[in-house]
Amino acid sequence: QVQLVESGGGLVQPGGSLRLSCATSGIRFMASDMAWYRQAPGKLREFVARISVDGATDYLDVVQGRFAISRDNIKRTMYLQMNSLKPEDTAVYFCNAEGPQYGRSNIRTYWGQGTQVTVSS
Repeated sequence: QVQLVESGGGLVQPGGSLRLSCATSGIRFMASDMAWYRQAPGKLREFVARISVDGATDYLDVVQGRFAISRDNIKRTMYLQMNSLKPEDTAVYFCNAEGPQYGRSNIRTYWGQGTQVTVSS
């Protein structure tokens, strides 16, 4: 069974920082592309950042230069360092994985439950 568990969300003032984590189990982490998405109230879920199996990264334009995605293949965990946070970054942040489950070869998409990030003074 694949599990993605996000942590690190919370309430932060504008200009502050947070570090999100996504701990995984049941998935072949080193063979999986990982990403963060977010969903603000009343809006569609949107892509935030992606890190591929070879470490290549991609970002939503409005977070480029403020957010940094990384992965630890030993800990099977992905991170999102968020700096210079703005009120418009307020959303539920979701961990996404595209990869094979242990013992299988087919690639599937998996989602975590999400962690709330609120940027407010």
